Amino acid sequence: MCGRFVVASAGSELVGALRVDVEGDDLPEPSYNIAPTSRVAIVLDSAKTEPPTRRLEPARWGLVPSWAKDPKIGVRAFNARSEELEDKPMFRGALQKRRAVVPASGYYEWKTTDDGKIPHYIHSADDSPLFFAGLYEWWKDPSKAEDADDRWLLSFTILTRDSIGRLGSIHDRMPLFVDADHADAWLDPTTENVRDVLDAAIDAAPLVAETLDDHVVSKAVGNVRNNSPELIEPAG
Repeated sequence: MCGRFVVASAGSELVGALRVDVEGDDLPEPSYNIAPTSRVAIVLDSAKTEPPTRRLEPARWGLVPSWAKDPKIGVRAFNARSEELEDKPMFRGALQKRRAVVPASGYYEWKTTDDGKIPHYIHSADDSPLFFAGLYEWWKDPSKAEDADDRWLLSFTILTRDSIGRLGSIHDRMPLFVDADHADAWLDPTTENVRDVLDAAIDAAPLVAETLDDHVVSKAVGNVRNNSPELIEPAG
């Protein structure tokens, strides 16, 4: 699973490889301890234009489907198992038309040991951005006026798959990594071969995983109120 991650850069600094056309307003600041329900910048291809417009937009972490009665359902939908998407009503529709990429600097995972759970920071060996495959949804708040600026909530989930190799020794699940070359196919809302696109992402993720590095960090990361660059430094 992926329950905490890091975005150490903002805006175009993080997504240059994805060729974003439009950056949304009020994008979140860099954060070293992002937890579910936080606001995060995600990349999506809007089908409202032809060709689709690639956008970087702020979104809440934890998917809230359009049919939800309130946004609380998103608290438990911050991850989605990639092998179960087509069987879950919460994710099935988004898989077809609303796929996203979540840019990150790295993420935290806790390894269970005889001394308890030890946090690791996992990142690219060269500190280049990571791209997680995700899904997004728009939810309309029925309690807000039609013209209210905050009536629509954009939310997302991060997909996961079985871990491999070194990452598998830390945790049995890992984010579904997407490389920049595959991002276009993943984001394209007009594709008709969604199953093929998903299978290709699942199969390609280990190639990215094999390039990653990790190190043990301070247990301070377990408290979401802690948020500073020191969190990603190797534990002393």
